[in-house]
Amino acid sequence: MATDAGRLTTELAVRVRDLHRSFNADGGVLNGLDLDIAAGEFVALIGRSGTGKSTLLRALAGLDRDVAGHGRITVPEQVSVVFQDSRLLPWKRVLDNVTFGLRGSDSADRGRQALEEVGLAGRERAWPYQLSGGEQQRAALARSLVREPQLLLADEPFGALDALTRIRMHALLRKLCEAHRPAVLLVTHDVDEAIVLADRVILLDAGVVAIDVRVELARRSRSDAEFAKLRTLLLDKLGVDEEARR
Repeated sequence: MATDAGRLTTELAVRVRDLHRSFNADGGVLNGLDLDIAAGEFVALIGRSGTGKSTLLRALAGLDRDVAGHGRITVPEQVSVVFQDSRLLPWKRVLDNVTFGLRGSDSADRGRQALEEVGLAGRERAWPYQLSGGEQQRAALARSLVREPQLLLADEPFGALDALTRIRMHALLRKLCEAHRPAVLLVTHDVDEAIVLADRVILLDAGVVAIDVRVELARRSRSDAEFAKLRTLLLDKLGVDEEARR
């Protein structure tokens, strides 16, 4: 695999060409995938389990060096990753988690500002176990965004949260992305979440892009007819039957 970091045009944050990944001799997980993501664009990635969503994200993050495959990946220099669990270090306080690895005399101030952005001002000295699940994910977002990434990779970051907390986190993520303008690749199993958040929804099937559709809705409401139409299209492609959609 060849990876050239930081050599994209200002119009593109990600370029992937002919990407192959496999874990055994039975077949590939990614089978010649091509993908472009524009700077500042929010892309949601959906698909059945085993279609390569997390494999693609890990490839973009440079976390799959021991996996067999080839292809060309070009990403920016500044890449941050948010996982389903917050991965906060339990022996460090919240501010120290957010600023871990940052350099510069202003790192603490930057960390406090990031915590304020995610609604955790005043919790700098808290331990991770003292935060709720939603607050831990807020801290994880602060840790990612304090580095001002050009590309934010999010692997089902809200999958373990309750429904109400997820809705609040959706609103927060939209607000943060509007302020910081990273390109975003969000891996999710939730079609509604993909439509609510993304500029584009990409559906993977058999290790390649099966659907790539722009979300051009006047209202991101589940009651909107166009929202329902797009939802039906994606669920049909995923093979979800009518009974399971209720």
